[in-house]
Amino acid sequence: MSWRTPISESATSGSSSWGNPLAAPVLDREALVRLYGRPRDYRLVFTNGVFDLLHRGHVASLEAARLLGDRLVVGVNSDDSTRRLKGPARPYQSESDRAAILSSIRFVDAVTVFGEDTPEDLISQLLPDVLVKGTDYSEDEIAGARAVRKAGGEVVLVELEAGLSSSGLVLRIQAGGGE
Repeated sequence: MSWRTPISESATSGSSSWGNPLAAPVLDREALVRLYGRPRDYRLVFTNGVFDLLHRGHVASLEAARLLGDRLVVGVNSDDSTRRLKGPARPYQSESDRAAILSSIRFVDAVTVFGEDTPEDLISQLLPDVLVKGTDYSEDEIAGARAVRKAGGEVVLVELEAGLSSSGLVLRIQAGGGE
């Protein structure tokens, strides 16, 4: 049995035969702010992270974030930023690979890579209507929260799936264990 995907003439231009994009764009900051910044006529949601080893918990959090608005933009820490935050052995995957994987998720509308340790400046430029992080943060720890609130937006903490983390996954792999 073979597996087939719908292919059309539009496949080379980045869309399937149904007219939906095959992947969200990975944009630099300037293009992202130009396309998704204010003013806009839809509700923009922003979230960010390292997303080094994408797992079900990440996908659930991203889906929960997307349900809070009309468009979801995801910021990804650069390789240098990840090393500063997580140590010299990280990231396990390059920033371009992590961005490409995230852009393939159907409810992600755009992805951008940022080089700072936090996306504070990016968020201040973009000013999303909703800023989302996991419940492992408190609102006063969330980069950009003050700017979003000042602009009339909201900060939402989404519940994390218990037992799902990249660090936990790495420990299981290193221990040679499964689930």
